[in-house]
Amino acid sequence: MRQTENIYLVGPMGAGKTTIGRRLAELKHLEFIDADHEIEARTGVDIPFIFEKEGEAGFRKREHDVIAELTKMKGIVLATGGGAVLDADNRRRLASNGLVVYLHTTVDEQLNRTRHSKKRPLLQTANPRERLESLLAERDPLYREIADLIITTRGRYVRRLAQQVLKEIDSYQAQA
Repeated sequence: MRQTENIYLVGPMGAGKTTIGRRLAELKHLEFIDADHEIEARTGVDIPFIFEKEGEAGFRKREHDVIAELTKMKGIVLATGGGAVLDADNRRRLASNGLVVYLHTTVDEQLNRTRHSKKRPLLQTANPRERLESLLAERDPLYREIADLIITTRGRYVRRLAQQVLKEIDSYQAQA
């Protein structure tokens, strides 16, 4: 069994990693950290600005460094960015330092949850649906590769989802 001192949430944008992560951290009495917010706090600029100035590669380097540091911590719930799993080192660190929960959702749900956001550089395209489908096709196998638990977030309330994640974690621990 993997350690459950840390809980790492992975999944696509709009899956609810930040919202569910905050509530889960409260329920587990753990510290909540959002990797994207941590990058913004350290750089003093938002992620769209980083993408604009450094491109996706520059952002991914920053993300790699933050995840390397955060996975050394104990007692946290970490919401990762949707693309964090693209980096093999990130996947290794997440999988070996805590329990990984893949919050799975549909492209329709992602579109619904992200349609008004201007802070998602990968969706600033003529066809957001096509982009989300492409990202999910690329990333879903990587999320599944490291996931201890897979929970579908479609059409559910945060409180119920956080309670379900907590229940699944407790069940997972009990089986060990």
